[in-house]
Amino acid sequence: MAFASHWIMLGLLLGFAVAHSGLASLRMRGEAIIGARLYRVLFALVSIPLAVILVVYFFNHRYDGLLLWQVQGVTGVKTLVWILSAISFFFLYPATFNLLEIAAIQKPQVHLYETGILRVTRHPQMVGQVIWCIGHTLWLGTSFTLLTSLGLIAHHLFAVWHGDRRLEDRYGEAFLKVKERTSVVPFLAIIDGRQSLKWQEFLRPAYLGVTGFILLLWWAHPWLMQATSKIYW
Repeated sequence: MAFASHWIMLGLLLGFAVAHSGLASLRMRGEAIIGARLYRVLFALVSIPLAVILVVYFFNHRYDGLLLWQVQGVTGVKTLVWILSAISFFFLYPATFNLLEIAAIQKPQVHLYETGILRVTRHPQMVGQVIWCIGHTLWLGTSFTLLTSLGLIAHHLFAVWHGDRRLEDRYGEAFLKVKERTSVVPFLAIIDGRQSLKWQEFLRPAYLGVTGFILLLWWAHPWLMQATSKIYW
């Protein structure tokens, strides 16, 4: 049983969390010194390679450690995992993203949104990550996958607090009002009447793009497994 990979993954997760959240925390100071576009480029140059390393290492070691359960042969489990994975991407990549800003083509901005998926939860990336982790941990059933999932979820739960703090520092009372009308727990603000869904807000090109990405990922998934297996990490 390979347990060394467990410690390596913990180190990779910690390094990514420190770099990603640390740069996010320093954003206002960094933009004041080098400008919004250059800081976004710096953020991407640090975060993307670390994320790629995490993904490749996870793919190559997902069956390491103890096999805690085996449900891959159970009828319906594979379909459930694919459904959970598809749902997770709709939360992970909400339509509030401006692709031109992400690429620093337009000047990157910090936005205060309260539309679309943010009516369901104020932190869709955290919810999407939790759903993804549940699906993949269920499917793989290994101690390595469970450890990875717990690490990812811990980082995203920290990011909930960290993100709210940064938005409050930047927007003050305006953010506190948005916070009152939204919830971290999915659908909670809708259930207790603080928020209401507006389905027309989901009829946007970005959601169509996410759908296309999910279909592309479904098609390319076997190829990705083969490609990453050739990287000996």
